[in-house]
Amino acid sequence: MPDDEATLPIDELMRAIEAEDRSAVSALAEEMHYADLAHAYQEIEEDKHELFLKTIGPEKAADMIVELPDTMIEEALDAFSPSELKVLFHELSDDDRVDILQDVGDEARLRFLGLLGPEDEELTRSLLKYEHDTAGGRMTTRIGRIFDNQTVKQAIEMLRRGQESTETLSRIFVVDQKGRLLGKLRFRDLAFNTWDTPVRDIMREIGPERVLATADQEEAANMLLKYDLIALPVIDEFDHLLGIVTHDDAMEILQEESTEDIEKIAGIGGEQSEETYLNTSILNQFRRRAGWLTGLAFVSLLSGYVMMRFGSILSQVFLLSLFLPMVVAAGGNTGGQASTMVIRAMSLGEISPGSAGEVAWKELRTGFFLGLLLGTCMALFTVLLLPFFHLPMPPGMSLAKVGVAIAIALTTQVTSATFLGSLLPLGARAVNLDPAVVSAPAIAAIVDVSGMVIYFTVARAILGL
Repeated sequence: MPDDEATLPIDELMRAIEAEDRSAVSALAEEMHYADLAHAYQEIEEDKHELFLKTIGPEKAADMIVELPDTMIEEALDAFSPSELKVLFHELSDDDRVDILQDVGDEARLRFLGLLGPEDEELTRSLLKYEHDTAGGRMTTRIGRIFDNQTVKQAIEMLRRGQESTETLSRIFVVDQKGRLLGKLRFRDLAFNTWDTPVRDIMREIGPERVLATADQEEAANMLLKYDLIALPVIDEFDHLLGIVTHDDAMEILQEESTEDIEKIAGIGGEQSEETYLNTSILNQFRRRAGWLTGLAFVSLLSGYVMMRFGSILSQVFLLSLFLPMVVAAGGNTGGQASTMVIRAMSLGEISPGSAGEVAWKELRTGFFLGLLLGTCMALFTVLLLPFFHLPMPPGMSLAKVGVAIAIALTTQVTSATFLGSLLPLGARAVNLDPAVVSAPAIAAIVDVSGMVIYFTVARAILGL
C-alpha cells in the first residue's frame, strides 16, 4: 500500500499531461520532487515534452533536467526561450550546470554559455576544462571558505555575505592567504566559540582526505566512503582549494561505476546509457552487445576444434561425455568467481599493483581445494552410483579408473581456471586496461577450451587410450 500511494502523484501527473490540463500539471508538479518529475518526463509521449516543460517553467525544470539521461537534456533545453534559459541556468549549482553542458553538443554548449552572466560564464568555463569523469568535473565551487588569520566574528561575517552562493555550510574549509588548503571546521565550531577566537585555534588540520582535481571520480567517491566524509576537498597540484565533491555526488558516481563494471563483466560494451531499460532503443542494445558476442562466438569455435581432435577418446569411452559439460562449466564458474572477487577488491583499493603474487597464490590454493572437493564428489558418484545404471564399459576398464581420471581432470581444471580468473584482471590493470573488460564471458570462453584440453589429456593418460 505505501508503494502505491508513493506512485499515485506521478500517475496523476501523467494523466494530466496526456489531457493537456496545464493547471493540474502545474499544481501537481509544485508538490513533487524533481526526481519524480524527471521520471514522468521520460515516460510521457515525446510530443508532450514541450507542454510539460513550458507548464512547470524554467525554475522548476532546472533541477529536473539534471536528472534526465544525457541523450534527452539538449532536447529539453531547446524547449525554452533564451530568456527562460537564463533563469534556468541561474537556478543551477555550478557543478550541475557543468554536468548539463558536458552532455550537449559543442554548438549548443557555446550557445548556452553565451546566456550566462560574466561571472557564471568564467566559472563554468574553468570547470569545463576538467573531464566529466574526474573529481574536478564533478566538484562544486560553492563552498564555505574562510581564512586562517580571521577571528570567529570575521569568519561568520564572511560566510554570511556569501550564503546565497554556498551549497553547504556543514563543512567549512580554512585556507591561507594564497588559497592553499589548511584545515576544516563545522559551523557549530564557530557558533560555540567567542568572537575573538582565532580560526586557526579551532580548525582541524586535513590529512590525506583530499583529492586532486585531475583524479578519477571513482577515487573521490571511494575517499568519501573511506573517511566517512560529507564533503571531500578538491585541490590542484599546489594544494589550492578548488571546490568539493559532496556525498550525494559520491552515491551517483558509485552507481555509474558499478553499472559500468556490471555491464563489462556481462560482456556489454559501448558507452553506458543513462536512459531506463525500456526507453533504450533496440539498436543501441544491439550495438553494445554484438561485438563481445561475436568475438566470443569465434573463440568458442576453438572448443569445437578440440572436440574434433579428441573425438576418438569419446568414441572409445562414451561415458566420458557425461562429465565433459560439468568439467568445462566448473572451470567457467570458478574462473568467473575469482575474477569478480579480484575486480571488486581492486575497485575498493584492497589490492595494490605489487600484490599480484599474493593474490595469485591465494586463489591458486583456493582453486585447488575447490577442485579437490568437486573432484572427490564426482569420483564417489562415479564409483558408488553409476554401477546401478549398468552403463557399457570397454573391456578391461573399471569405473574406479574413470573416477580417478575425472577427479584429477576436474581438480586441475578448477585450479587453473581460478588462477587464471584472478590474474587476468591484474594483468589488464598492469597494461592500463579496465579490469572489468576481462569479463566473466571472456574467462568462460578461455577456460572452455583449456578445460577440454585438460579433460581429454588426463583421460587419455589415466585410461591408456
